[in-house]
Amino acid sequence: MAFKLNHVHLKSPDPKETADFYVNSLGATVVAETANGGFRLDLHGLPLNVTGKIDSQTHDQVYGIEHIAIDTDDIDGTVAALKASGAKITEETQVGSGRRVCFFEGPDGVCLEVLEMQG
Repeated sequence: MAFKLNHVHLKSPDPKETADFYVNSLGATVVAETANGGFRLDLHGLPLNVTGKIDSQTHDQVYGIEHIAIDTDDIDGTVAALKASGAKITEETQVGSGRRVCFFEGPDGVCLEVLEMQG
């Protein structure tokens, strides 16, 4: 299985204010505004997604660093390996483009996401 960083997701009660902080204080650039009122930022090579809580997600969402997302070229094998290792799966779903994703707990309750790699 091959992996690569997809993004770090920050959730905020005011995504615009949070995005503005990263732009104005740390030199991030806005890559895109999302349909749900969020932002995709480039923080010197680190992709940051900044949104509010997302109604369609069923896992427990928190403000702050909400999760770290990693692409995988084998979503089925990755999820099977996670389940076999005893990882706590918190949600399996699809994102707007139809990509399959799986949220799970890492050590110390860190929320992680694996995403089906796009072509």
